[in-house]
Amino acid sequence: MSVVSVDRATGALVVEGRKTFPLVLSNGPPAGAKAPSGRDALAEVAAGGAGFIRVGRPDWSLESIAQQIAAEREVLDAAAAHGLHCWLQLGNVPDLPARTLAANEQLLTSIVGELKGHPALGAWKGIDEPANPNRPARVPVAGLVRAYRKLRATDPDHPVVITQAPVGTAAKLTPYRPAFDITGADIYPVSYPPGKHAGGRRRDIGVVGDVTRRMVQAAGSKPVWMTLQIAWSGVIASEQHPANIPRFPTLNQERFMAYQAIVNGARGLAFFGGHLTQIARPADAQAGWNWTFWEQVLRPLLGELTSASVAPALVAPNARSRVKASAKDVQLAAREAGGFLYVIAVRTGSATSRVGFSGLPHKKNGRPITGGEVLFEYVQDPLPPPIEPGHQTFRTVAVSNGQFRDWMAQHDVRIYRFRR
Repeated sequence: MSVVSVDRATGALVVEGRKTFPLVLSNGPPAGAKAPSGRDALAEVAAGGAGFIRVGRPDWSLESIAQQIAAEREVLDAAAAHGLHCWLQLGNVPDLPARTLAANEQLLTSIVGELKGHPALGAWKGIDEPANPNRPARVPVAGLVRAYRKLRATDPDHPVVITQAPVGTAAKLTPYRPAFDITGADIYPVSYPPGKHAGGRRRDIGVVGDVTRRMVQAAGSKPVWMTLQIAWSGVIASEQHPANIPRFPTLNQERFMAYQAIVNGARGLAFFGGHLTQIARPADAQAGWNWTFWEQVLRPLLGELTSASVAPALVAPNARSRVKASAKDVQLAAREAGGFLYVIAVRTGSATSRVGFSGLPHKKNGRPITGGEVLFEYVQDPLPPPIEPGHQTFRTVAVSNGQFRDWMAQHDVRIYRFRR
């Protein structure tokens, strides 16, 4: 059995005693399927950096609950065989309003009681987007709180995550706080026209930061996971919406959205839509999952996020140092981990200029920081000529009086690391 909790100091997920930044595929490839390489699909995504997959179903029923639980246990078994944990969706079950209390309570008790001890279980997924104004009616808080208390009494070892829609004010989302351990929102801004999923004034991918900040405010002291785009209904042509045009984020766009969410407070990321093969390439549609997007976008990004260089910063507390940027359109977060100060910066505005950064502290030995690395940007050492493969190192920046300058353009990401 896995024991999963939330680290109160950072909001990081603690899985079997280890702090983790969850990277979730929602949904992952089918259990038993093969990747284009011929490797088992779940083994492929686990090796590429995914740690969680969303499983479960939206349509639990008393009439077939035994078969449904048995089928879900097989999926969990497959995940466990490859070191993956699961975010198990409970559909409409974790809502216990008075009118359907008996039926849903029986379902909730059965599902949670049967599956809580599985070693692959990581977290429960509560009601999806309960405050979405596009629902016929918002899901009242009382039934969700009642279900949350019942669930956690049955299983105190796995958190409940509720994902909200990207619309609505923090004030309208805050009342849901007693119904979850972790919250967040889904936000899919890459579409024609841009940003139609969020429906606000900002239409470019920088809306991810706006929504993340709103969710952090609504969550209070509880952590936030943001769900980012592979594909969604707004880019899929259907009989109801034949004018929708397929569109996927590029690697640069996905990387920016991921780090902007992190800078603004996200302590986990999910990537939704790999299973929506209606707009995938024919080979991917046959395979049941968007392996092209995985190869071109997700695997490079997840490889970076899980690297020994970046991963420590993602589960670290915010640094006490007040590092600042000279440009108002640069958002940043400073973290300390493993003897390093990390500064993660993203730029939302359209300018391209040298940005000043200030407020770097002295080293712990009292000496000033004189330089740092720019992670995942490479130069040759020594500089060419000649060109010498095998001599690549991270690009560096010089620091003087706790300050440095660096070029940034719109939607650039910079991860700086300074030894302390």
